[in-house]
Amino acid sequence: MAGSDARIVRIDDQGLTLAERTIPWPRSISPAAVAALRAAAERPSIPFPDPADGAGWRTLIAQVDQAMVAAYAGPANEGLRVTTGQLAGVTVYRARPVDISQDDRRLYIEIHGGGLVFGAGDFCRAGAVREAELHGVEALAIDYRMPPDHPYPAALDDCLAVYAAEVAHRGAHNIVVGGGSAGGNLTAALLLRARDKGLPMPRAALLLSPKIDLTESGDSFETMMGIDPVLKARLTECVVLYADGHDLTHPYLSPLFGDLTGFPPTLLQSGTRDLYLSNTVRMHRALRAAGVEAQLHVFEAMPHGRFFAGPEDAELDRELRSFVASRWR
Repeated sequence: MAGSDARIVRIDDQGLTLAERTIPWPRSISPAAVAALRAAAERPSIPFPDPADGAGWRTLIAQVDQAMVAAYAGPANEGLRVTTGQLAGVTVYRARPVDISQDDRRLYIEIHGGGLVFGAGDFCRAGAVREAELHGVEALAIDYRMPPDHPYPAALDDCLAVYAAEVAHRGAHNIVVGGGSAGGNLTAALLLRARDKGLPMPRAALLLSPKIDLTESGDSFETMMGIDPVLKARLTECVVLYADGHDLTHPYLSPLFGDLTGFPPTLLQSGTRDLYLSNTVRMHRALRAAGVEAQLHVFEAMPHGRFFAGPEDAELDRELRSFVASRWR
């Protein structure tokens, strides 16, 4: 059955089929953000190897990691002391403002994104620098192990080990945990697993465009396909590589399906062109249903990821900074 609107080709049991149409660059955002949308859309998609092709993945990971550092890592900040070390057997990067008191025990734990496969090394380190600059406290970024050599649950094991060590060292009330995309998945999975292990919850959590459902079942996986210029397609191969045959509906893999009771106050962020918009809004509703204090911030025309190259970035940073500061107060 066809609809009366000429743009509708067909309506049937499979869904709604539309004719070819142009999605205009939005007039409701800054020119810089429009330019960022267009530049992202013009970049070609990354072809993923077969999950069984370990050598192919290692080559691709090296290439993507280098590109991520070039795109997101800023210049060195002389106001920070940045170190690399080991904590509970895991590589971590610490960035601490030089002008804060030695008695300040606040810590922001950053769990980096990258599809559960990319983002190790210098990109992870840049995350510690970014969060220390944003929040004015010590930030620790976890360089967790990843596929193809270390599939699930290695990354989650590393995050739990680091969190447990810092809880023992400075107390959960001094800690905020956050992550974007795959880092959002691991942030939420960490909270579930820490609670199941009897560890106290941190002061707050931030889930930024989180990869919270590895089954990719939300509506925006269909409606935003091809419209999000950053995530141009599903990350099926990355999910297969990471999950290593485990049930994708398990809460440690897809925290959206877990019991979220007892989670700390949580901020969630997405955009109206984000492939993971459904992930974010569904997680917000699930947290609210579990009685958790949760804020949802959806930005106009923003695609997947936290950066827009316009004044919208500063607006988002203000929200993140205000939320974190209010938790510690």
